[in-house]
Formats: sequence, C-alpha cells, structure tokens
Amino acid sequence: MDVKTGLFYLFALLLLFAAFRVITARNPVHAVLYLMLAFSQAAAVWLLLKAEFLAITLVLVYLGAVMVLFLFVVMMLDINMDAVRKGFWKHFPMAAMVGVLIALEMAAVLMGGFRLTEEPKSAALAGTAGQAVQFSNTKALGKLLYTEYLYPLQIAATILLVAMIAAIALTLRQRKDSKHINPALQIRVKARDRVTLVKVAATQAAPEVAAVQTPTEEKKA
Repeated sequence: MDVKTGLFYLFALLLLFAAFRVITARNPVHAVLYLMLAFSQAAAVWLLLKAEFLAITLVLVYLGAVMVLFLFVVMMLDINMDAVRKGFWKHFPMAAMVGVLIALEMAAVLMGGFRLTEEPKSAALAGTAGQAVQFSNTKALGKLLYTEYLYPLQIAATILLVAMIAAIALTLRQRKDSKHINPALQIRVKARDRVTLVKVAATQAAPEVAAVQTPTEEKKA
C-alpha cells in the first residue's frame, strides 16, 4: 500500500467518524464542529483525486461561509435540548426507514458509476500520439457552470441569500431579556433633546442678615 492509498483510508475514516458524530452529538455546537471536520476531510479526499477546484470550493463555501453561519446561528439561538429530545424515539422508525432508503439509493448509484464502459475523454486525449495535453478541471467546470447551468446557479445563489437573511432575522429577534438599541434614533438625536434648562422658582425666602453694631453706636445707645 502506497502513501496515497494510506492517506485516502485515513481521510475516509476521519470523515466517517465525523459524520457519525454529527448525528449522535447531544450538543448542537459540537455537531456543527464535527460537520466542519467532515467537510475538511472530504476536501482532502477531493485533493487526492486531483480535483483541486472542488476541494477549494468545498473549503471556501462550506467551511468559510455556510458552516460558520450555522455555528453562529446555533450559538445565538436559545435551543431547548430537552424539548428536542422528547420526540426522538417517536420519530426514530420513520427516520431509520428514510436513512436506509437513502443509503440503498446512494449505493446503487455509486456501484453503477464504477462500471465504466468508455474511457474518460481527458484520459483519451492525454494518451493520443504520446503528447501531453493541457487539461484544466477548473476551466472545464467554469464553462459548464456558466453556460449550461447558469440559471440553476443563479437560483442556488438566491436561495442561499434568502437563507442568510432569514438566519440573521432569527438571531436579531426582540427578546424580553435583551437590551435593544435603535441606531437610527441615536443618529437623529439633537443637543436640545439631551439637555433641557428648567427655571425653578425659589421655595424658601432668603434669611435676613442681622446688622452688626459698631462700638461707637453702642456708646450712643
């Protein structure tokens, strides 16, 4: 077994462990962190398959944006875990059935995909006339995305934008135990609104000062 095969098995084992912990972790923050670990190991597997663009996209999009957003949303939302765990065993049979069905479908697709009857075009082009053909996965994928799949790409971007706005709206909802400050009201404030001079009438008369008699006045008296 060479180094590449050993790294593949290492990344695959870590990926399976992280995926298992995502669904078994009791703390939602830990589940999100394990999901980030799973994405990073999947990116490493893509690198071993020489799909650099997909690996970098997985790291930048999911680890750098989506999963960080999920992590902050989970940390900001006040999730009652006791209420979440109440209906676990009630819905477990349906969830297990759906999971088994998805696993069978993925197995059928993956096992059918390994039975290739034709040689890939990139390998065929590279082997013609013994000449090295420059083939870029990034260039081919970019042309495919922005020509045939342009509208699905725009729809996916719109859905992600709506999801981000919804997540921010959920975290910024007004709560009784939080002190909410409106920045617009702070900007529109004026000096006369902050300080008011009030003239207050005197409530007590000034005390009378007794006249001090001099020694000459005392002799005349």
